[in-house]
Amino acid sequence: MHSFIRKITTLAIGLTTSLAGAQGLVTERSISVNAALELASAALERCRADGYKVTITVINRHARTSVVLSEDGASPHTVENSMRKAYTALTTRTSTSEMSKRTQPGLAGFMLLDKITPFEGGLPLFAGKELVGAVGISGAPGGEKDAACAQVGIDKIAKGLGN
Repeated sequence: MHSFIRKITTLAIGLTTSLAGAQGLVTERSISVNAALELASAALERCRADGYKVTITVINRHARTSVVLSEDGASPHTVENSMRKAYTALTTRTSTSEMSKRTQPGLAGFMLLDKITPFEGGLPLFAGKELVGAVGISGAPGGEKDAACAQVGIDKIAKGLGN
């Protein structure tokens, strides 16, 4: 019996040691709060200049909200809609405009997932090829205008992302 227990103990120690070595560390890059604020501010300036009352949401690579800027007088639904646009862009690694072009019926089931939207105005943020966050804007009279403001913000921080 002692021999059996010794073998099990040895096996458990070996497995634990092997798993501990396999876990290691994960190094991930994500948009900083400062970069998110700079992006959102530049996008808001562009939307203001164009006369749009919008809400801008920037999320990090883990879909956590970094910044939300909502213009005075922006419609209340723009807060949730901008977050959904950012979330969709992040989780699909593509613009919400591209998502809206995907064919049915395959897209129908995907659209039932929480926080997903096909409305234009969400763009992913990349540092090189690494996804580091996303931005969503809602409130301009048309998603292409939301996306244009978002692109201004991305262009503002592109150098800091290594792009």
